[in-house]
Amino acid sequence: MEVNEIKENKEENVDLSKENVKEDKEENVDLSKENKKKEASTLLSKKKKKYEKLNNEILKLQQEIENLIEKYKESNDKYLRLSADFDNYKKRILKEKSDLLKYGGEMVLTNLISILDDFERAQNFIKNSNDIEGIKQGIDLINTKFHEFMKQQGIKEIESKNIEFNTDFHEAITRLPAPSEEMKGKVIDVIQKGYMLHDKVIRFAKVIIGE
Repeated sequence: MEVNEIKENKEENVDLSKENVKEDKEENVDLSKENKKKEASTLLSKKKKKYEKLNNEILKLQQEIENLIEKYKESNDKYLRLSADFDNYKKRILKEKSDLLKYGGEMVLTNLISILDDFERAQNFIKNSNDIEGIKQGIDLINTKFHEFMKQQGIKEIESKNIEFNTDFHEAITRLPAPSEEMKGKVIDVIQKGYMLHDKVIRFAKVIIGE
C-alpha cells in the first residue's frame, strides 16, 4: 500500500515537474518573442530615423544644387551680356580708329586747301602783273598765314642759331671755325630748320657748329 502511494506521488511529482518545465519553456518563448518584437521595433525606429535623416540631407543637397544651377544661369547670362557688350565696344573702337586714320587729317587738309587757294591766286597774279612789291607782299602774307596754321596744329620751330649745340634738337652737318671765342660749341648757321609737334621733335635742325 505504501509502495503504491510512493509510486503515485513520484509520478505526480514528475508530471508536475514536466508541466512546470513546459510552462517555463512557454513563458521563456513568450518572453523571447516579446523581446524580439521590441528589438525589431527599436531597429525599425532607428532605420526610420536614419531614413528620414538621409532624406532630409538629400532634399537639402537638391536645394543646394538648384541654387547653384540658378546662380550658374545668372552668371552665364551676365557673362553673355558682358561678352556682347565687349564685342560691341571693340567693334566701335576699331571703327573709331579706322575713321581716325581715314579722316583724322580732314581738318588739317581743309585748312591747307585755303592756303593752296592763296598760292594759286598768287601764281595768277604773278603771271599777269609786273608789280614786284605787290608780289612780295602776297608771298609774305601766304607765309605768315601758313606759319599761323602750323602754330594752331601745335607745330613750332626749334630755336637753333647762336645757341649751344644740343643733340636733343640739333643734327650737326659740319664744323667751321667760330667767328668769335664765345661762339665755340654753338650753332653758327642753320642749313635746315627743325620743328616740334608739341613736345616731340618731328624734324631735327641741321646745323653748322663753331669750333
